[in-house]
Amino acid sequence: MKLRQFGFIAALLLAASASGSGPMPPEGIAMPEPVASVTVVDLDGLADVDFGDTEAELTRRGILRTDVDACGPTLAGHAMVSPIFIDDRLVLLWAGDPVRTPEGITAGTPIAEVRAAYPTVRELNAPQGTYRLDGLLARDGDRAYLFLHDGQAVQKIIAGYASWAHRLFVEGHGPC
Repeated sequence: MKLRQFGFIAALLLAASASGSGPMPPEGIAMPEPVASVTVVDLDGLADVDFGDTEAELTRRGILRTDVDACGPTLAGHAMVSPIFIDDRLVLLWAGDPVRTPEGITAGTPIAEVRAAYPTVRELNAPQGTYRLDGLLARDGDRAYLFLHDGQAVQKIIAGYASWAHRLFVEGHGPC
């Protein structure tokens, strides 16, 4: 648990015990807002970005930024997500910590938890003699998650069209 989260929880507990207001009925309990907003990438994309969107459409909506010093276009409000376009269409999102899947998988998650969350995951082995990471491909129809890992824990999450995720793994390219 991060120090910031611990401090937030401790402050909530202190405030609750100091208030002396007594127990609250379950229907009156409000869920606290998260300390920091967490980006969720699913097999449709992000909350405001869908796979298949065009570069022109995302630019028009102010989501795709090309004016920043990066290795390619970036998504406004999503600093840890790199879009990958093929033929002007968004096909993959390359995500790092703290981006997570709806099942809670993020960079740092042990690969045993990935296998438990996605029981049909397919093992992909990096070529011998390379510095590339192994992968776990969790496919659902024409979409998939590709979890790049070091044998112990997830290092990167790639989400999008299954054929492009597999091709990215085989060819060994990153977002830059």
